[in-house]
Amino acid sequence: MTTLTWKKSTRSNAGGDCVEVATPPQLVLVRDSKDQQGPVLSFTSGQWTGFVRGIKVGTFDA
Repeated sequence: MTTLTWKKSTRSNAGGDCVEVATPPQLVLVRDSKDQQGPVLSFTSGQWTGFVRGIKVGTFDA
């Protein structure tokens, strides 16, 4: 397996509430930047696109 390149979200704040994303072929991986050895969420490219689209249109707003 190749080494992943993790990128911190541009929306991360200085308080440490950050996520990091890696994009191996056809996947999007997400982890907590404070717990780099912890769990990783895995999405297909289509699932991730739908999730981001939902955020932009307010689908998940409380």
